Amino acid sequence: MQTENKHIAIVGAGLVGSLLSIYLVKRGYKVTVFERRANMREHILDGGRSINLALSNRGIRALEYIGLAEPMKKMAIPMHGRMMHNVKGELTFQSYGKNGQFINSVSRSGLNMMLMDEAEKQGVHFFYEYRCEDVDFDKTEIKFQTYGSHMTRKFDMIIGADGAFSAVREAMERKELTQSTIDSLEHGYKELRIPSSDSGAFLLQKNALHIWPRESFMLIALPNPDASFTCTLFLPFEGKESFKNLNSPESITKFFQTYFPDTVPLMDTLQEDFRDNATSSLVTVRCYPWVKNNTLLIGDAAHGIVPFYGQGMNAGFEDCFVFNELLDKHQDDWTAVLSEFQEVRKPDNDAIAQLALDNFVEMRDLVADEDFLLRKKIEAKLHEHFPDQWIPLYSMVTFEETMRYSDAQANGILQHKVMTEVMKDPNIKNNWEELDFKSIVDRLSELRSN
Repeated sequence: MQTENKHIAIVGAGLVGSLLSIYLVKRGYKVTVFERRANMREHILDGGRSINLALSNRGIRALEYIGLAEPMKKMAIPMHGRMMHNVKGELTFQSYGKNGQFINSVSRSGLNMMLMDEAEKQGVHFFYEYRCEDVDFDKTEIKFQTYGSHMTRKFDMIIGADGAFSAVREAMERKELTQSTIDSLEHGYKELRIPSSDSGAFLLQKNALHIWPRESFMLIALPNPDASFTCTLFLPFEGKESFKNLNSPESITKFFQTYFPDTVPLMDTLQEDFRDNATSSLVTVRCYPWVKNNTLLIGDAAHGIVPFYGQGMNAGFEDCFVFNELLDKHQDDWTAVLSEFQEVRKPDNDAIAQLALDNFVEMRDLVADEDFLLRKKIEAKLHEHFPDQWIPLYSMVTFEETMRYSDAQANGILQHKVMTEVMKDPNIKNNWEELDFKSIVDRLSELRSN
């Protein structure tokens, strides 16, 4: 497909759809984006939906390519590690990586609006309150409902970037053109808020992702540029400690006083936030194939993941980056690009989906566990002495933007096996600093070569 006069429709004006539209319009395509919701730049959209996100190296690389990394940094707050809060309010800080490495807390809507503005500046057309009702995959046509009327539009390519509950994917499923599963956790989440102080200062340490791990549930907080924190409570829907049982102001107050007492003086709108913000589900979307004729699924529409590795947006942005690389490689031969794209990205997105599920257990259960913290210290020391041979799994996923997620997962499995052997030493707590770190790295090399 040559670029001139080729018209591409993107369904979904979220982060991935808006970013991809910029990549494509820069290549010379005519690009139109259709969004079922109102224009977020003119209307306040429904609250309670992951207001801010963690942007790391993979996502930044995708923004750098189109010149938006620097503008993004002006709206981002660096987070250098996790700040753990125990029930007594005592704090423990764990760095994310080496000195100077950090992830960024960014506003979902702020970043989305910046991408929309740039896309329009480049010549992308946006249509809002257009709901995709069906797709004809043979004719490359979309049936829309807008303002009470129905219409059908024909395109050269259709890209479904419309999120975990994608209408384009549902159309593929109805016609049995793809197989998908949506797995829900028994946990849901609710957005809450810690405001700034009366003087406009941060009430918690600014440059950290705050976690209150409580085994079967947890609270997290990310900083915002206005000195507030967006908090997210992850809690089972059912059971003793659950959303079901937080059904009155008294039960909510008692729950927070019991498990998160240091937050109670800080959350002056706790009751209102709990009442007004939706309790949302946490889903993993797996689907294949992502392609039918001239229609493609991308981002969460193809591979929605839970938020516990902070990689959902980064994985979607990496989709756009890789897709653009393949367009270069195949000189805009879309048949070749679509085929290779799903083959390359499917294993990587399966890997990060599993890693995100695993990291939920780590965040809520293990970050306060003595053995786990010792493992992390030993791994940090290994990385310090042998920076190229031992890279902690979190660093591979978050900071090694050229490493595939699937390779990071495979390396992580081998490293876990080696560390399990190391931790069997009955005196490990006393002698860990005297370990033969070279032999540990050699053991990892041996496993890799087998």
